[in-house]
Amino acid sequence: MPEGGSVSAEVGASLLQLGGTVALLVVGVALLVLLLRWATGQLQADLAARRRARTVTESVDRPPAPLPSALPPRRRPTGSHPAGRRVPRDTTATGSVDRPRRPLERVAADLRRLARELAMVPGGMPMERRRGLLAAYDDLLVEAAVLLEVPQQLTTVPPEVRELERIRLLGDLEAAGLVVTG
Repeated sequence: MPEGGSVSAEVGASLLQLGGTVALLVVGVALLVLLLRWATGQLQADLAARRRARTVTESVDRPPAPLPSALPPRRRPTGSHPAGRRVPRDTTATGSVDRPRRPLERVAADLRRLARELAMVPGGMPMERRRGLLAAYDDLLVEAAVLLEVPQQLTTVPPEVRELERIRLLGDLEAAGLVVTG
């Protein structure tokens, strides 16, 4: 017959091991859930929603700011830009803008960077940001076409066929010697 203290010591040790195992299992599952939420983008979306909710409650708690004595100048009426951005009506969307030309190497580096960003667009990215990336990419394609004297219609084609024009223009730029991919 075993001694009285030895049985309770073994039971206590096994309960301690069981408790430690359960604690490790709970921590492991919590880390796995956190990792999955991060990988799917749900974690960033929840954090952004919390930030928006916090700013809304802070703005409700604050008293309204006093109106300025002089009103700021009103914005001019706007028209539409070929890439979907807003521009003042008195400017033409297809007109050339006289500005200093950047070196072709810098334009090519920016094109590669934006091409990588567009290829790796995360699932939860707002559509406005994606449209902004595409507009910047289109601007760089047009700038590269002007520098290499490649004909382009990216600013004149309707939005439905703009992606095809991008692909055609990329092919023409690569034929002219500009390396965009890779």
